[in-house]
Formats: sequence, C-alpha cells, structure tokens
Amino acid sequence: MDKTRPDTQSCVADIADGATILVGGFGGAGMPHELIDALIERAPRDLTIVSNNAGNGTKGLAALLAAGLVRKVVCSFPRQADSHVFDGLYRSGQLELELVPQGNLVERLRAGGAGIGAFFTPTGYGTPIADGKETRVIDGRGYVLEYPIKGDFALIKARQADRWGNLVYRKTARNFGPVMATAAKMTVAQVEEIVPLGSLDPEVIVTPGAFVDRVVAVGTGAAQ
Repeated sequence: MDKTRPDTQSCVADIADGATILVGGFGGAGMPHELIDALIERAPRDLTIVSNNAGNGTKGLAALLAAGLVRKVVCSFPRQADSHVFDGLYRSGQLELELVPQGNLVERLRAGGAGIGAFFTPTGYGTPIADGKETRVIDGRGYVLEYPIKGDFALIKARQADRWGNLVYRKTARNFGPVMATAAKMTVAQVEEIVPLGSLDPEVIVTPGAFVDRVVAVGTGAAQ
C-alpha cells in the first residue's frame, strides 16, 4: 500500500465544483499552502471552505478567495488586520460567512469524524449564534444544538508521513489537522518529508494512516 503522490496537482485533481473542503491551519501555522496553490490551479468553483481563519495577506486561503472559487466560508476568526481579501468579498456580497465559535468549530468537526448526529453546547446560547437553532435548558443552563461538519476533502499539513499515511505534526502546526482528517471523505496531507515504514515512533503518530488517503512531500521550505 502506497498513498504517496508525486505532486500536489495530482492530489487535488478530482476536487469538483461545489465541494466542501476542510483546510487545516491556525493563521499560517499548519496551513497547507502548496495544496491550496494546486487547488487554485485546478480551479473548481462554488467551494465551501471550512477553516479557522478566512485568509490573510495575499497567500493561502486569501489567494483562493481572490481567485473567485469560494462561495462560502465557515470559520471562527474571519477578520484580521490584513484580511482585506475576505473583507472586500464579504462586504460586496460575493461571499457567504457562517461564523462558528472556535470550540464549536472543532467539536463539530470531531462530531463529523466520530459519527455523532448532533450535540448541545452552551457556547452561543442567548447570542445571534443561536438564531434559528434548537435550544434547551439542561440542569438550569442554556444550550444550543449544533450539527457535525463533514467535508468532501480535507487538506492538511504535517511534518512527516510514511507511505501508509501515518502522520507526525510539528508543534502548533498540528492544530485542526487531526480532527479534519477524520471528518472528510478524502484526506490529503502535505508533509515536509516521507520517511520509510517503521521509522516513525508509534507513540508520536497523531493521525493514523487509516484517516489519510494521499500524502505528498513538499520539502522543508514549506511555511510553518
């Protein structure tokens, strides 16, 4: 079994119009920039992007938004000092936004990967986040019903992989990668290097290869 791919283009070649794509990263940490660049080149349209941020500067998700390929963003932190691409598209009505508190975002992803139908959370109760959603008071505290998030694809970044797709992350770059890997039909991981089978310590493998479908090495020059 060999899940390695020779290049990033072949990893995203079957992403179709209208796909929902989970994109790892916390700001620049763990952002799979090279896979996003390949996705821009592939140019599927009407995408829904699920990520913590909505892009900043002119690279990564910001470049994907600027290319006009995204219809909707689901994220917890859309605005930053240099998120001018998102700001412009959203304010002009060219981009939908679903704002999800960060804890809810990761738990909805985890629920998607774990097969949980829905869950009640206190986060967002009594705020516009709860508008239109089922609420309930449990043991004297208000809760909001939230549904899982699943993706057609997950694009994530790790430090190392073997050809079976077992992944080891680098510190903060780990962030959303593990839960996104479980919540997508097809998970693609870009890594700094692909190492021989048996060389990864099983105790430090965070994402088992069972949750990864494709891996591609982009070298140590990738953004952290």
